[in-house]
Amino acid sequence: MNETMDVDALLKLGKRTLRANADNLSWTGNLHNEAFDLLEMALGHYPVQGEVPSAATRRKFQRLIERRASGEPQPYILGWCEFGPLKMKVKQGGFVPRTTSEFLSQQAARRIARRRRPVAVDLATGVGPVALLVKKLVGDAQVYGADISRSAIAQARANAKDLGLDVTFRVGDLFAPLPGALCGEIDVITMHPPYVGAEIVEDLPAEIKDYEPPESLTDGSNDGLGLVRRVVAEGRNWLRSDGWLMFEVEPPIARPVRTLLTRGGYTDVKSTTDPELPITRVVIGRKP
Repeated sequence: MNETMDVDALLKLGKRTLRANADNLSWTGNLHNEAFDLLEMALGHYPVQGEVPSAATRRKFQRLIERRASGEPQPYILGWCEFGPLKMKVKQGGFVPRTTSEFLSQQAARRIARRRRPVAVDLATGVGPVALLVKKLVGDAQVYGADISRSAIAQARANAKDLGLDVTFRVGDLFAPLPGALCGEIDVITMHPPYVGAEIVEDLPAEIKDYEPPESLTDGSNDGLGLVRRVVAEGRNWLRSDGWLMFEVEPPIARPVRTLLTRGGYTDVKSTTDPELPITRVVIGRKP
């Protein structure tokens, strides 16, 4: 890198490098924003137009860009990501929160906001984004998050502490770690399941398959619906009458999930779509 390169020139170089390695990335973010955030990290402060960084800073920025270009997720490099109004810490061992999951949180919060002392449970919670945003939106809700990953739950607990949100996170398989007293008392159960079929995990971008926890991508079933089937079957015992079960899925499997809910005895089954992110599908069903 030229010793006279200012921050604008560095940003352009960073964007070109990322664009040249697009095959490694799923492009969930904006090229300029990604390069900008990495430059801010290298500088240790907000970039000032015309500023000429030191040689050490330029080298640090180059290393950060190379890490991103190799496929390492941006949040792992930065150590954080934004999730609605929340700034979430995340590192390897935790599933990177998806912007699409904000809609899942909103759908859950809307349905319990007027209930008396509502209870919400988020399964496969990862580093806790959905559970924490539900608590942020519905302050009087009792909220739990569960995940089989100890690393993810440790990160979720740290996020809850940093954000000052009273959410209980527990390690375990689906409903197993929840207090028995919650059985039949839950108002809403949310889940962003690992719905990628076992045979197509290798087709995912390197950014996802090479870095994020395998158990957060697939449940090992060929159709990716193994855990959904279990939650549909077990969820009715945990939900109170008029309680909701919600799954965030990709559009191609929304119909099979609706079918599972209908056959499982749930009513008011439908697929809801985020008007701002049409790729999002939250399939919902209500326990009669």
